[in-house]
Amino acid sequence: METNIDFRKIWNKQKTETPNVEILYSKVNKLKKRSFLTLIIVNITLLLTISFIGFIWYYYQPELITTKIGIVLIILATIMYLLPFNKQFSLLTKNKTEPNSKEYLQQLIKLKKAQVFQQTKMLSMFFIMLSLGIGLYLFEYVSRMTLTWGIITYGITLIWFAINWFYLRPKVITKQNTKLNRLLVEFEKLNNQMND
Repeated sequence: METNIDFRKIWNKQKTETPNVEILYSKVNKLKKRSFLTLIIVNITLLLTISFIGFIWYYYQPELITTKIGIVLIILATIMYLLPFNKQFSLLTKNKTEPNSKEYLQQLIKLKKAQVFQQTKMLSMFFIMLSLGIGLYLFEYVSRMTLTWGIITYGITLIWFAINWFYLRPKVITKQNTKLNRLLVEFEKLNNQMND
Protein backbone atom coordinates (compact mmCIF):
# COMPACT_ATOMS: atom_id res chain seq x y z
CA MET A 1 0.00 0.00 0.00
CA GLU A 2 1.43 3.32 -1.13
CA THR A 3 1.37 6.10 1.49
CA ASN A 4 3.20 8.71 -0.56
CA ILE A 5 0.46 10.72 -2.31
CA ASP A 6 1.44 13.31 -4.92
CA PHE A 7 -1.12 16.06 -4.36
CA ARG A 8 0.36 18.29 -7.10
CA LYS A 9 -0.18 15.52 -9.68
CA ILE A 10 -3.77 15.03 -8.56
CA TRP A 11 -4.36 18.82 -8.57
CA ASN A 12 -2.96 19.18 -12.11
CA LYS A 13 -5.14 16.31 -13.39
CA GLN A 14 -8.40 17.91 -12.31
CA LYS A 15 -10.44 19.63 -14.96
CA THR A 16 -10.55 23.38 -14.80
CA GLU A 17 -13.37 25.19 -16.40
CA THR A 18 -11.87 27.17 -19.25
CA PRO A 19 -14.06 30.08 -20.30
CA ASN A 20 -15.06 29.97 -23.95
CA VAL A 21 -13.02 32.77 -25.53
CA GLU A 22 -15.54 33.57 -28.28
CA ILE A 23 -18.36 33.85 -25.74
CA LEU A 24 -16.23 36.15 -23.59
CA TYR A 25 -15.38 38.42 -26.53
CA SER A 26 -19.04 38.57 -27.52
CA LYS A 27 -20.00 39.46 -23.92
CA VAL A 28 -17.40 42.24 -23.86
CA ASN A 29 -18.60 43.57 -27.22
CA LYS A 30 -22.21 43.49 -26.01
CA LEU A 31 -21.20 45.36 -22.82
CA LYS A 32 -19.25 47.91 -24.88
CA LYS A 33 -22.20 48.48 -27.25
CA ARG A 34 -24.61 48.91 -24.33
CA SER A 35 -22.20 51.26 -22.53
CA PHE A 36 -21.64 53.24 -25.75
CA LEU A 37 -25.41 53.62 -26.25
CA THR A 38 -25.76 54.78 -22.64
CA LEU A 39 -22.95 57.28 -23.23
CA ILE A 40 -24.74 58.70 -26.28
CA ILE A 41 -28.12 58.90 -24.50
CA VAL A 42 -26.60 60.61 -21.42
CA ASN A 43 -24.80 63.13 -23.66
CA ILE A 44 -27.92 63.96 -25.65
CA THR A 45 -30.08 64.23 -22.52
CA LEU A 46 -27.65 66.46 -20.63
CA LEU A 47 -26.92 68.68 -23.65
CA LEU A 48 -30.67 69.14 -24.19
CA THR A 49 -30.98 69.98 -20.49
CA ILE A 50 -28.26 72.64 -20.80
CA SER A 51 -30.04 74.09 -23.87
CA PHE A 52 -33.38 74.12 -22.04
CA ILE A 53 -31.88 75.86 -18.99
CA GLY A 54 -30.18 78.41 -21.26
CA PHE A 55 -33.54 79.00 -22.96
CA ILE A 56 -35.26 79.54 -19.58
CA TRP A 57 -32.60 82.08 -18.61
CA TYR A 58 -32.93 83.94 -21.93
CA TYR A 59 -36.73 83.81 -22.20
CA TYR A 60 -37.79 84.45 -18.59
CA GLN A 61 -34.98 86.88 -17.64
CA PRO A 62 -34.68 86.08 -13.90
CA GLU A 63 -34.31 89.13 -11.67
CA LEU A 64 -32.37 87.84 -8.67
CA ILE A 65 -28.66 87.04 -8.78
CA THR A 66 -29.36 83.79 -6.86
CA THR A 67 -31.39 82.50 -9.82
CA LYS A 68 -28.59 83.31 -12.26
CA ILE A 69 -25.98 81.69 -9.98
CA GLY A 70 -28.26 78.64 -9.69
CA ILE A 71 -28.51 78.35 -13.48
CA VAL A 72 -24.72 78.70 -13.88
CA LEU A 73 -24.15 76.02 -11.20
CA ILE A 74 -26.55 73.61 -12.93
CA ILE A 75 -24.83 74.13 -16.30
CA LEU A 76 -21.34 73.83 -14.75
CA ALA A 77 -22.35 70.66 -12.88
CA THR A 78 -23.58 69.12 -16.11
CA ILE A 79 -20.44 70.04 -18.06
CA MET A 80 -18.16 68.84 -15.23
CA TYR A 81 -20.01 65.51 -15.22
CA LEU A 82 -19.86 65.10 -19.00
CA LEU A 83 -16.15 65.82 -19.53
CA PRO A 84 -14.70 62.79 -17.66
CA PHE A 85 -17.72 60.69 -18.66
CA ASN A 86 -16.84 61.24 -22.33
CA LYS A 87 -13.30 59.92 -21.80
CA GLN A 88 -14.95 56.48 -21.96
CA PHE A 89 -15.59 57.03 -25.69
CA SER A 90 -12.03 55.99 -26.57
CA LEU A 91 -12.26 52.87 -24.38
CA LEU A 92 -15.58 51.83 -25.89
CA THR A 93 -14.67 52.47 -29.52
CA LYS A 94 -11.15 51.00 -29.41
CA ASN A 95 -11.33 47.85 -31.50
CA LYS A 96 -8.48 45.84 -32.94
CA THR A 97 -8.89 43.06 -35.45
CA GLU A 98 -6.90 40.51 -33.42
CA PRO A 99 -7.63 41.17 -29.74
CA ASN A 100 -6.07 38.92 -27.17
CA SER A 101 -7.26 38.32 -23.64
CA LYS A 102 -4.55 40.53 -22.10
CA GLU A 103 -5.61 43.52 -24.22
CA TYR A 104 -9.26 42.92 -23.41
CA LEU A 105 -8.43 42.61 -19.71
CA GLN A 106 -6.49 45.89 -19.80
CA GLN A 107 -9.39 47.61 -21.60
CA LEU A 108 -11.86 46.27 -19.05
CA ILE A 109 -9.66 47.42 -16.15
CA LYS A 110 -9.41 50.93 -17.66
CA LEU A 111 -13.18 50.98 -18.22
CA LYS A 112 -13.74 49.84 -14.62
CA LYS A 113 -11.45 52.62 -13.29
CA ALA A 114 -13.25 55.22 -15.41
CA GLN A 115 -16.65 53.99 -14.19
CA VAL A 116 -15.59 53.96 -10.53
CA PHE A 117 -14.26 57.54 -10.84
CA GLN A 118 -17.51 58.60 -12.54
CA GLN A 119 -19.71 56.77 -10.01
CA THR A 120 -17.93 58.15 -6.95
CA LYS A 121 -16.19 61.51 -7.27
CA MET A 122 -17.92 62.96 -10.33
CA LEU A 123 -21.44 61.85 -9.41
CA SER A 124 -21.04 63.25 -5.88
CA MET A 125 -19.78 66.61 -7.21
CA PHE A 126 -22.57 66.63 -9.81
CA PHE A 127 -25.28 66.04 -7.21
CA ILE A 128 -23.89 68.63 -4.78
CA MET A 129 -23.61 71.33 -7.46
CA LEU A 130 -26.96 70.39 -9.01
CA SER A 131 -28.71 70.49 -5.62
CA LEU A 132 -27.17 73.87 -4.81
CA GLY A 133 -28.01 75.19 -8.27
CA ILE A 134 -31.64 74.06 -8.16
CA GLY A 135 -32.00 75.37 -4.59
CA LEU A 136 -30.71 78.80 -5.63
CA TYR A 137 -32.72 78.76 -8.84
CA LEU A 138 -35.97 77.99 -7.02
CA PHE A 139 -35.39 80.72 -4.41
CA GLU A 140 -36.69 83.56 -6.64
CA TYR A 141 -39.91 81.73 -7.45
CA VAL A 142 -40.44 80.20 -4.01
CA SER A 143 -40.04 83.65 -2.37
CA ARG A 144 -43.18 84.74 -4.25
CA MET A 145 -45.21 81.80 -2.88
CA THR A 146 -46.90 81.40 0.47
CA LEU A 147 -44.83 79.73 3.19
CA THR A 148 -46.80 76.48 2.81
CA TRP A 149 -46.25 76.25 -0.94
CA GLY A 150 -42.58 77.15 -0.51
CA ILE A 151 -42.11 74.30 1.99
CA ILE A 152 -44.00 71.91 -0.32
CA THR A 153 -41.85 72.94 -3.33
CA TYR A 154 -38.55 72.50 -1.49
CA GLY A 155 -39.87 69.32 0.15
CA ILE A 156 -40.74 67.71 -3.20
CA THR A 157 -37.35 68.76 -4.60
CA LEU A 158 -35.54 67.22 -1.60
CA ILE A 159 -37.56 63.99 -1.90
CA TRP A 160 -36.70 63.80 -5.62
CA PHE A 161 -32.98 64.20 -4.83
CA ALA A 162 -33.18 61.64 -2.01
CA ILE A 163 -34.86 59.05 -4.29
CA ASN A 164 -32.20 59.62 -6.95
CA TRP A 165 -29.28 59.54 -4.51
CA PHE A 166 -30.32 56.74 -2.16
CA TYR A 167 -32.34 54.46 -4.45
CA LEU A 168 -31.73 54.94 -8.20
CA ARG A 169 -27.99 55.77 -8.09
CA PRO A 170 -26.94 52.66 -6.08
CA LYS A 171 -29.17 50.45 -8.22
CA VAL A 172 -27.61 51.66 -11.48
CA ILE A 173 -24.06 51.48 -10.06
CA THR A 174 -24.60 47.90 -8.82
CA LYS A 175 -25.99 46.83 -12.19
CA GLN A 176 -23.05 48.38 -14.08
CA ASN A 177 -20.44 46.97 -11.72
CA THR A 178 -21.89 43.44 -11.62
CA LYS A 179 -21.65 42.99 -15.40
CA LEU A 180 -18.15 44.43 -15.65
CA ASN A 181 -16.85 42.56 -12.59
CA ARG A 182 -18.08 39.22 -13.99
CA LEU A 183 -16.23 39.82 -17.24
CA LEU A 184 -13.07 40.92 -15.41
CA VAL A 185 -13.07 37.70 -13.37
CA GLU A 186 -13.56 35.56 -16.48
CA PHE A 187 -10.74 37.30 -18.38
CA GLU A 188 -8.41 37.05 -15.38
CA LYS A 189 -9.15 33.31 -15.26
CA LEU A 190 -8.39 33.02 -18.96
CA ASN A 191 -5.14 34.99 -18.62
CA ASN A 192 -4.02 32.89 -15.66
CA GLN A 193 -4.68 29.68 -17.59
CA MET A 194 -2.77 30.96 -20.61
CA ASN A 195 0.19 31.91 -18.41
CA ASP A 196 0.31 28.50 -16.67
